[in-house]
Amino acid sequence: MSAVPMQTSQVRQFIGRQETKGLLRFITCGSVDDGKSSLIGRLLHDSQKILEDHMAAVKADSQRWGTQGEQIDLALLVDGLQAEREQGITIDVAYRYFDTERRKFIIADTPGHEQYTRNMATGASTADLAVILVDASRGVQVQTRRHSFIVSLLGIRHVIVAVNKMDLVNYDHAVFQNIAAECRHFMRTLGIQDVRVVPVSALMGDNVVKPSLNMPWYEGQPLLEILDTVDVSDDRAEDLRFPVQYVNRPNAEFRGYAGTLVAGHVRVGDQIMSLPSRKTTKVKEIVTYDGSITEASAPMAVTLTLEAEIDITRGDLLAHPDRAPTVAREFDAHLIWMAEQPLLPGKQYEFKISNQYVRGTVQRIDYRVDVNDLSRHAAGELKLNEIAVCRIALNQAVAYDVYDLCRETGSFIVVDRMNNATAGAGMIRRSAAVKAHEVHGNVYTEKLEITRQQRANQKSQQPCILWFTGLSGAGKSTIANAVEQELFRRGYHSYLLDGDNVRHGLNRDLGFTDNERVENIRRIGEVSRLFVDAGLIVLTAFISPFRSDRRMVRELVEAGEFIEVYVSTSLEVCESRDPKGLYNRARQGQIQNFTGISSPYEAPEAAEIMLDTSKLHVDDCVAKIIEYLEASGRLKL
Repeated sequence: MSAVPMQTSQVRQFIGRQETKGLLRFITCGSVDDGKSSLIGRLLHDSQKILEDHMAAVKADSQRWGTQGEQIDLALLVDGLQAEREQGITIDVAYRYFDTERRKFIIADTPGHEQYTRNMATGASTADLAVILVDASRGVQVQTRRHSFIVSLLGIRHVIVAVNKMDLVNYDHAVFQNIAAECRHFMRTLGIQDVRVVPVSALMGDNVVKPSLNMPWYEGQPLLEILDTVDVSDDRAEDLRFPVQYVNRPNAEFRGYAGTLVAGHVRVGDQIMSLPSRKTTKVKEIVTYDGSITEASAPMAVTLTLEAEIDITRGDLLAHPDRAPTVAREFDAHLIWMAEQPLLPGKQYEFKISNQYVRGTVQRIDYRVDVNDLSRHAAGELKLNEIAVCRIALNQAVAYDVYDLCRETGSFIVVDRMNNATAGAGMIRRSAAVKAHEVHGNVYTEKLEITRQQRANQKSQQPCILWFTGLSGAGKSTIANAVEQELFRRGYHSYLLDGDNVRHGLNRDLGFTDNERVENIRRIGEVSRLFVDAGLIVLTAFISPFRSDRRMVRELVEAGEFIEVYVSTSLEVCESRDPKGLYNRARQGQIQNFTGISSPYEAPEAAEIMLDTSKLHVDDCVAKIIEYLEASGRLKL
């Protein structure tokens, strides 16, 4: 009769203990074959967190794969993919869970290979602590430094350097001291203050869970004891940050805003501000699955109802008005590039910040960081696994924090719009509109008294961009000149930007590599946008060989204001004309990256106007363009 109440009481006590335990998220990282998976396997094994059937399976797999000879390969507790077991490496991020009397742990075992750096950055993005492994027999490697740098960029403030495989160097104290000194110096350079260095052997179990008898010269704590006692309580941001994930409206009587508090706390009656609109109201109710509460704090998932019905949508950010984040379109950020295709400044990407997707570009690369010595280098593009400081320009203002103040609202990912793959991850350093030493405050767009529509009405026209594209010698400049003369004769206001002329001034610092072509078009696009804002009809005559570049300019202006004019004259005709002798020089190898010969031209897929000058006279082309402008309401006179 008394057994059931006793069991119930024990279960309640167990649940109570679990609820009061703290949670530590940490990653293991470092160069390939440094023993990350083996270390986690040893942690799980020696802390007796492995079920008997799981252990039996690992013993069988150890004999099958033979990665550790006759010994049990504890890395197989973590490496779950068949390819990982065949090669003895980690490919994807593997998450494991265990606990001690003091804490619960979530471990992210991240890959060491350079090609999987993106996976490592993913695992580190939510970690409170990093365990960076170094093979004692090989010392600090390039990937060790790269992972350490990424750890510092991602705001991880606590690092344990585990000098592994001490058994391979006969537990030599001098070897450990040299590696420890090098690691501490590099970590100080990165600004990481809390660094512990521990000599371990994951294979033999030295200093992982229990102190090692083989290294009596080490007087510090074993790895698990450090993990159990490290204090990460001060790492979270204190200001309220509540990205709206979903507008909850089950019926006409209820409107709530659902999401997860990523920082700070909120109470019923608090004044809050919605960003980027900056409208304010008060919290009416905080709703959870178990009912209403009076106060919530990070990382709780709740639904907030508000006293006033203000316009709030998915992706908006709620904060206290006196401690609001920055709202702006541009910012400087550290960027880790994760795609095979290089990052090209000026190319349009999708940026995900909090719960919001916004289009934008990497406006420029300020410098690339060499992970070996942290030196800075000029870069025209960013390749796989490279890290740089970049200027990001979005198509609309968003709310964000500097990463050091709030990791959740100070980070973003870059998505390739062509394949929806994650191409990069970034950490915001500062707003591009404030001085280098300023990281607070709000940035606004200055409101001008004369509107773009007033400027257009003054000229009795609707501004637009006539974007002439085609091969060299197709007739772009000739037709654009003739169209501008006709517009001028009729009393319209226009301006012609010609490819050759612009390269004598605005773009004379650019060459003809792919990334310089992108920057050439980005600058012309921005100038064209300003001219459209001034109410002008802008004509541009550029080869502009890449569809993505032309699409980038199209997205800078309003719908209908970008008119693509494809001068579709064939390569054979263009080369036979060769008015500047460029094709002949390109064929002889005197001109590199020449469009149509040694560099591709991507023809428009849906140009508004198509002109083939091998079949049409210049006057016919002009008439066709003027007819289009009149039919689309661009000309009013």
